[in-house]
Amino acid sequence: MSAEFIYRILGMLLFGVAGVYGGTYYARLAGESPELMAQVFGLLGALAGLVLTPWLTIRPIRAARALLAQLSIRTLIAGVLGLILGLVVAGLLTIPISLLPEPFSQILPIVVAVLLSYFGVVVFISRQNDIFSTLNFSPGRGASDENSPLAAGQNGRTVLVDTSVIIDGRITDIARTGFLPGALLIPRFVLVELQHVADSSDKLRRQRGRRGLEVLANLQRDPKISVQISDIDVEGTREVDDKLVILARQLHAPVLTNDYNLNRVAELQGVTILNVNDLANAVKAVFLPGEEMIIKVIQEGREANQGVGYLEDGTMVVVQDGSKLVGMDVDVSVTKVLQTAAGRMIFARPEKSSAARGKNSKSNKQ
Repeated sequence: MSAEFIYRILGMLLFGVAGVYGGTYYARLAGESPELMAQVFGLLGALAGLVLTPWLTIRPIRAARALLAQLSIRTLIAGVLGLILGLVVAGLLTIPISLLPEPFSQILPIVVAVLLSYFGVVVFISRQNDIFSTLNFSPGRGASDENSPLAAGQNGRTVLVDTSVIIDGRITDIARTGFLPGALLIPRFVLVELQHVADSSDKLRRQRGRRGLEVLANLQRDPKISVQISDIDVEGTREVDDKLVILARQLHAPVLTNDYNLNRVAELQGVTILNVNDLANAVKAVFLPGEEMIIKVIQEGREANQGVGYLEDGTMVVVQDGSKLVGMDVDVSVTKVLQTAAGRMIFARPEKSSAARGKNSKSNKQ
């Protein structure tokens, strides 16, 4: 038996009894039959109680609980402080307001208390970052509770971690360098999605999921990396990406990911994104047209007479007339550098000595 059903029954009884008394009172005033009016008003009251009771009791409570569950500790503390300050100021103003003539002395104290409480909560929540920075206080800092969503590192900043970046694996090396600010916060719903990938019937997805679990275990074992697994959740949506974006906005935290779609959606909603692929592209070696390098051509390119090689950081180098130099270390000169969505691509042409060696090698084979 659900709580809503019980509330409906209780509301039906209470509204029905109130309807009977109301009908009897109305019948006496109007000179009608008390029995008939009591029955009519009683039935109308019971019907109103059956329909309206959940909207007056259990559903507002559920909505309030859902709202409070989505609020971060920082926002909740700021709201409570604003409410307390508003009530204190309203209490001080009650003394002079009570000296006013009626009905102002009775109505204005209540109106002032409500308005000041509202403005106190709004101001403190909207300026919570400035307030806590001024007080040099960050709720959750240094907390050992793994469910505290704001238990961060030395600078008190939390970084939300997406499933894709855990499976990718590069997060371990990046975190060890110290470039990530604060603690890595992994919500429980991200861990659940990672477990679903590890239990997938598809072999490739299953391997990726298990690698992600190994990466997460390595992160937790490393004493230099602060990792938090929190039970904090977001109600109203089931998509992990949507939950991450909403949670990032509530905690004012960036999201670490390499998911292109999540990257675009989060940026449109004003959420800071730390993209591992962007970081990898940013630290790649920079080559200008005319610079020389040695590259090993490992395969033929898509276009005719092209060869393809790779730098140590994975950057693709397309060698003009390099199809006949496959398997050789070639001195090349950079002709063009192209930045694409997939990464950086370098176009080069072989030096004359390398081209000559390629021709001699081809003639010797013949």
